[in-house]
This record gives sequence, structure tokens and C-alpha cells, in this order.
Amino acid sequence: MSRQRSLEQERMQAAWQCVNAVRNKAFASRYAQLARSAPADIQLNGLAQTVAFWRAKGKGESDNEHTVLYNNLQNWVKRQMRIQNSQSLLEWIMADTTTTPQYRRATREAIAFLQWLKRFAEAELSQEKTT
Repeated sequence: MSRQRSLEQERMQAAWQCVNAVRNKAFASRYAQLARSAPADIQLNGLAQTVAFWRAKGKGESDNEHTVLYNNLQNWVKRQMRIQNSQSLLEWIMADTTTTPQYRRATREAIAFLQWLKRFAEAELSQEKTT
């Protein structure tokens, strides 16, 4: 029980740091919009398709809301799933060694993290709506 509470606190803290990191960025409002729909996107489309979409839309640009959200989620899921640093989340999902139970656990962890990110983005970035 206390481990679950601790993990929930870790998710909350990581999500808070992610939202604070984009607070004054030019793309903050677009990031907030993307974060609001992120948990539902994963539930509807699946983890692999959603992260592949974010990666494609971000085009590797560091000041793009899709790239930043992908990196935020990737860092969290990689840490929780103990994925090697040299391997991206997408590479791990596509690897032959990744099992269905691991993929399901990663999906659950991604949605749990994104729920916190969504809440903090709504609370902290909603006033920055400009576009």
C-alpha cells in the first residue's frame, strides 16, 4: 500500500517538473492542449501508435510540443520499465523481446503519468492560452 502511494507521489512530482519546464515556453498552450487529450489518445489508439504520432509530428525539433511530450513520457516510462538508456520507447515497444504483459504495464504506467500531467497542465498552463 505504501509503495503505491510512493509511486503515485513520484508520478506527481515528475509530471509537475515537466509542466514547470514548459511554463514560459512559446508552445506552452499547445503543450497543455496536447497533454489534456494524451491519456484518451493512448486509450483510443494504443501506446505505440500515439507515441509514433507524437514523434512524427515533433520531427525531432526540441521546441515542439509533440517532441517535449514524447520525451516527458519516454523518460518516465523508461525509468519505470527499466529500459536501457540507449533504446527509445518506440524501439522498446517494437523489440522482439518486449512481451505483451510488459507492453500492457507500460501502457498503464503511461496513462497514470499522463493523468497527472493533464491535471497540472490544466491548472498551470491554462491561463497562457494565446492561440
